[in-house]
Amino acid sequence: MSDNTQITERDQDGVARRDAADARRRQTLTPAVDIVEDGHRVTLWADLPGVSKDKLEVKVHDGNLTIDAESVVPVPANLQLAHTEVRAPYFSRTFTVSEDFDTSKVEASLKDGVLTLTIPRREEAKPRRIEVSVG
Repeated sequence: MSDNTQITERDQDGVARRDAADARRRQTLTPAVDIVEDGHRVTLWADLPGVSKDKLEVKVHDGNLTIDAESVVPVPANLQLAHTEVRAPYFSRTFTVSEDFDTSKVEASLKDGVLTLTIPRREEAKPRRIEVSVG
């Protein structure tokens, strides 16, 4: 890890500004997840600290489930930052979802920085008991 401290550039009015290169350098983190699968569903919990619902995007496309989120570091309205060393991280992670699961019925909820996703199994993929006849 390198520590390249930069002073924020100011325009002629003394207002701090960020350039496009600075925005591209933001840190992308892979959120930690817990995944539990049973005969009826798969449940995924992703740690997304500081993420609000409006900065979260969950997509399913071509058998892939993608989580993209941006954390927000709150700054009170009456303060102006002259220098900051903590950048709001961007979270991104993609999973391949088996065809056994019905991605049209994904349920998602966000609470206390934890995203919970539940994907049910397709009926034909659920385990079922086979009756055995005697004789």
